[in-house]
Amino acid sequence: MTVQAKKYDESSAQLAADVVESAQQLVRLEIALAKQEVKELAVRNGIAIGALAVAGVFALLALLVALPVLLIVWIDNHTLVAIIWLALYVLIAAGLALFGRFRLQLTPPQRTIRSLKETREWALRQISSNGK
Repeated sequence: MTVQAKKYDESSAQLAADVVESAQQLVRLEIALAKQEVKELAVRNGIAIGALAVAGVFALLALLVALPVLLIVWIDNHTLVAIIWLALYVLIAAGLALFGRFRLQLTPPQRTIRSLKETREWALRQISSNGK
């Protein structure tokens, strides 16, 4: 084996090792990105679920307060006040329910998927360019 062939084999081996090392680093970064994205999604969905829970509590509270008040004061002029009070609780519950519903996201991590596709394309280009 000539010196030039030996250098070629060593440089090819080094190039292959560099590609493997780069691929490993990319995989580590992809995993870190996925963890971060899932964490962000969990926090966002946690807030949305909390808002939905509070909306449910307000709806229940509206019924528990308004129904006895309506029954007790149905005859007097306090009926209008009881209806306004009930409407206030219902509006709060509806607002929180809408807020929670629109904030809730049940989607896959898009940035990670896009990044994985880019990594795959990069790896395929590296393999095809090294094989030439």
